[in-house]
Amino acid sequence: MKLQDRCALVTGASRGIGRAIALELAMQGADIGISYQNSQAEAEKVCQEIEKLGRKAMAFCGSVAKEGDVQAMFTSFFEAYPQLDILVCNAGITRDAPFGRMTSDNFQEVIQTNLVGTFYCLREASRPMLRQKYGRVVTISSTAGLAGNVGQANYSASKAGIIGLTKSFALEHARRDITANIVSPGLIESSMSEGLSEKNKEKILSMIPKRRLGLAEEVANMVSFLVSEDSGYITGQIFSIDGGLKT
Repeated sequence: MKLQDRCALVTGASRGIGRAIALELAMQGADIGISYQNSQAEAEKVCQEIEKLGRKAMAFCGSVAKEGDVQAMFTSFFEAYPQLDILVCNAGITRDAPFGRMTSDNFQEVIQTNLVGTFYCLREASRPMLRQKYGRVVTISSTAGLAGNVGQANYSASKAGIIGLTKSFALEHARRDITANIVSPGLIESSMSEGLSEKNKEKILSMIPKRRLGLAEEVANMVSFLVSEDSGYITGQIFSIDGGLKT
């Protein structure tokens, strides 16, 4: 197991991509802390699945959009785990609308959760990782952050911002054996894709050479590689998991 005795924190891990990442890291030997905001039952179920794999698991409730919640989450994490080796920033939301109907609240809420929330988590991880001179960070962006998307100006801006944020973190921390990379999923089978109409889904599939949606497990496999020792010389890079999406 490539992550034996490592301790990881995965935000937004009660379902979807975050859940798949948490389970994959556990299968590779890591003890896992997960954060969630809404469903305690879903988070506890993920913890049970991790424990069945023989790894330690704990769930932390809070919003990454709130600075105090993030600080409390990291405090609780270090009370339960001896160190933070791996951070995966996955928590995010959408509030889709065309430009003319997008409210300021819609825009600010997505930026605050997706981008500022990632900043809060990276800042909290920075100090302990610098002290131990080791760390593996992965942030979850999106193809929307690379090419934009109709009706998702707020989401696209937040995901593009995550790329710049992570690259800056990578540059500042590289000398202490801390890497930071970005995984950019395309359309993945998840609760976010379930809301698409069949017409929109078919349109998107027509632009994907693989002609199918991605799987959360395929994203998790890339994250698992990036937080392992096999990727120790890779930092500040973007990895698209999109089936060859034409952007």
